[in-house]
Amino acid sequence: MTHPYLSITDADREAMLETIGVGSVEELFRDVPPAVRFDRQLDLDPALTEQELTRHLADLASRNIDTTREVSFLGAGIYDHYVPAVVDAVLQRGELLTAYTPYQPEMSQGVLQAIFEYQTVICELTGMDVSNASGYDGTTVAADACFVAKHATGRSKVVVTEATNPQVRQVVKTYAPGFGLEAVEVPHRGGTTDPDELRRAATDAACVIFQQPNFFGCLEPAPDLAAAANDAEAVAIAHVDPLSLGVLEAPGNYGCGLAIGEGQGAGNYQSFAGPHYGFLAARSEFTRRMPGRIVGETLDAAGERGYVLTLQTREQHIRREKATSNITTNQTLLALAGLVYLSWLGPQGLRGVGETCMSLARLAQERLAEAGFDSVFPERTTFKEFAVRVGRNAREVVAAARERGVHPGYALGRDYAGLDDALLIAVTERRTREDVELLAEALAA
Repeated sequence: MTHPYLSITDADREAMLETIGVGSVEELFRDVPPAVRFDRQLDLDPALTEQELTRHLADLASRNIDTTREVSFLGAGIYDHYVPAVVDAVLQRGELLTAYTPYQPEMSQGVLQAIFEYQTVICELTGMDVSNASGYDGTTVAADACFVAKHATGRSKVVVTEATNPQVRQVVKTYAPGFGLEAVEVPHRGGTTDPDELRRAATDAACVIFQQPNFFGCLEPAPDLAAAANDAEAVAIAHVDPLSLGVLEAPGNYGCGLAIGEGQGAGNYQSFAGPHYGFLAARSEFTRRMPGRIVGETLDAAGERGYVLTLQTREQHIRREKATSNITTNQTLLALAGLVYLSWLGPQGLRGVGETCMSLARLAQERLAEAGFDSVFPERTTFKEFAVRVGRNAREVVAAARERGVHPGYALGRDYAGLDDALLIAVTERRTREDVELLAEALAA
């Protein structure tokens, strides 16, 4: 009989068996030794009806907690920003709705144009000359950037600031041996990085990676850090939050060679921390070493505008020893969400979101200070995240606050010694004054 969920019918199966010259499925597997065959029925519960299955899946889904059911101040790299309806409306268009690698790319003009426009937006946002596409996330693009710097400088040491996202640092350290690199960390001093200390560490380094705003939400002296890297002839790499670039200077304008980051906050839902998209942009001198793919604009034989894959440095397309990337998944659909979001906002809208985040975060800091929760780095200017002392183990505080319907933030003791009682709190434009008050009450309790 025809199974209602599978496209292959009994007739289809018989036709395939006849084509390959066997009489049955059993005959097809006759060369598989009996000793390695699974000779009994699978120990599975009886099949559910469609209605029962739908109810079961709904029950499983209800066990997940998302930001529609819990007020969340959790950030640490993935943020609860508003995603406008226009994003999903555009992503569902047939000419764009594909997540697979464009092996015959010029047949997919809609996808290629989306990548081209995305590259343009990222370059405008970061102040760089060229951008790639299809970075997995904000962590793997950091490793890719290290490899670019190694190719460009011939050096084998990379420097990462301790105030950079711990997951980014861990991925860089994991990739480093495979790239023939040594990873060195520079500690933070009171929540930010000292440029002189960074300058000393950058001697003979291929690159220096710092985050702006950093993991604690504090604004680094980014121009000074970039200058320190450049003085050592290392490539300055800024890991940036795209939502901050409406109010903060673009990395390309203060001396960075590459700008990288996690794009989730711009147009993508949190999605339980993935999948998202990472971006990597650079000055033109690094173009030939860029990982992933770059789309260019051209004219076809009829003189009409068209798009082509201008550069592909993936090992699927060129010799492995020449490749600068092993990216195999196409993150274009998620990057397209970022393009739609940033186009929808425009420069003034992006600035408005950034200013709203800063204002609400400042309001939250002041309210928590009134409730007796002191800032960990009181002298530092912050963007949308800040750290406070909560008077006891922060993991315990997170668990207790969640029983009140509030996720209060990220326990910094997971990654930083001496900060077991510190909580990293993220405040985006989706939070309200009432939410801040709820947070204060939950922490006080």
